[in-house]
Amino acid sequence: MSVDADTVRRIGRLARIRITEEEVAAYEGELNAILGFVEQLGEVDVSGVEPMTSVTPMQLRRREDKVTDGGYAEKIVANAPISEDNFFMVPKVVE
Repeated sequence: MSVDADTVRRIGRLARIRITEEEVAAYEGELNAILGFVEQLGEVDVSGVEPMTSVTPMQLRRREDKVTDGGYAEKIVANAPISEDNFFMVPKVVE
């Protein structure tokens, strides 16, 4: 895939970046180089490689799932215009 001058202008307009006519050729070359590199990455065989989130093995830190605060639902809905059974009541907006 290659980018032409019209595509560079369109990308600039969509990104709301002012690109002068003198800069179009430079951006065209840069975008084509980037797309060429991405095409090279598509040729790499990664069939035996597992997906990973980091290059170093790590395990997520997890905390115990317990309730640490709460038990005062009445106070939370006290300032609500309309509430019922400690739930906020809102008007229906979709018919």
